[in-house]
Amino acid sequence: MAVLEQLTSQQAIDLENEYGAHNYHPLPVVLTKGEGVYVWDVEGKQYFDFLSAYSAVNQGHCHPKIVGAMVEQAQKLTLTSRAFYNDMLGKYEKFACEFFGFDKLLPMNTGAEAVETALKICRKWAYEVKGIDENEAEIVVCKNNFHGRTTTIISFSNDPVARKNFGPYTNGFIKIDYDNLEQLETTFKNNKNIAGFLVEPIQGEAGVYVPTEGYLTKAKALCEKYNVLFIADEVQTGIARTGKLLAVNHENVTPDVLILGKAISGGVYPVSAVLANNNVMNVIKPGNHGSTFGGNPVAAAVAIAALEVVKDEKLAENAEVLGELFRAEINKYIETSGIVNLVRGKGLLNAIVINDDEDSDTAWNICLALRDNGLLAKPTHGNIIRFAPPLVMNEIQLRECVAIIVKTLKTFE
Repeated sequence: MAVLEQLTSQQAIDLENEYGAHNYHPLPVVLTKGEGVYVWDVEGKQYFDFLSAYSAVNQGHCHPKIVGAMVEQAQKLTLTSRAFYNDMLGKYEKFACEFFGFDKLLPMNTGAEAVETALKICRKWAYEVKGIDENEAEIVVCKNNFHGRTTTIISFSNDPVARKNFGPYTNGFIKIDYDNLEQLETTFKNNKNIAGFLVEPIQGEAGVYVPTEGYLTKAKALCEKYNVLFIADEVQTGIARTGKLLAVNHENVTPDVLILGKAISGGVYPVSAVLANNNVMNVIKPGNHGSTFGGNPVAAAVAIAALEVVKDEKLAENAEVLGELFRAEINKYIETSGIVNLVRGKGLLNAIVINDDEDSDTAWNICLALRDNGLLAKPTHGNIIRFAPPLVMNEIQLRECVAIIVKTLKTFE
């Protein structure tokens, strides 16, 4: 079969089923093209994308500035490894540090890699700066978190699908309830070996759980009180998705360690990063951590362009306005709905909770119907549907999408 041979949807699905590991359960739609807020399947049908590759495509599909930066750099130099300097990495590091307000950046490729990097930095800081005895450092995490699927990360997950039969697990983590300041302080107070608190400002994969207002501010204050690093995982919530550049910006919180991924590349290339100030990042020395592809010239060029698009096109501001409109319109429908219990979110990271249990297939069937009506979304945790369109969407498009969603939901009442 020639690489460029046009496949039907069923042929493409059959190929993946036969030759690919079955580690995902995709919605049955086969995409071949994307532009802005739209994607097209191999038969030519157009859809609104309401997932944005889990918020990686905040700047819209195939944004010409970002793709242009990638192509231009790829034609000059793609990879040197970190054995040598290249002329793009320093530019990117300076740009991103000034963009987010930190002293240093450590470049990686994927979100999970960036989380692993942050954990290593936190532990090294614990031993060399805080003075915790070696191998005794503990990091506090929240139940129902999603930080990736590496062995260390699933060790502090409570998702049985992600964990079962992947042990033995990594020690050094304490799980507490999300949005529970009392538990957080009790944990800090009763354990002198706490090095960091790793938290999602909004729990995305868990179903877009938004914490109580003031939670992040007070959690950061507790971290300062007990000399614990506040580590914000903004892989999904960052880069304008929630109506601010970072979700922590809603409460004017500056994390000690910031984890970024997904939309820092505009979805065109794997880019992730960990940012911190010198008092934390300076614990990393040559040989402590690295990545052959981390900080490569293409990634650097792409990330600069992607962040410029966020700023120049005021994507955070747009997400805030359209998010409020989306929730208001869906709430109008919920007033008379028997199928939807509630809508929640910030900016253009939102979810609806379907009036059924997690083991039902109602949310899945709704997403199939949405697909048939020209809009792509995906369930999470059985009875929750996440809605996260590209941030380049305009009001006319959003209202059209709301009409599709409401029309579809009504058929399940």
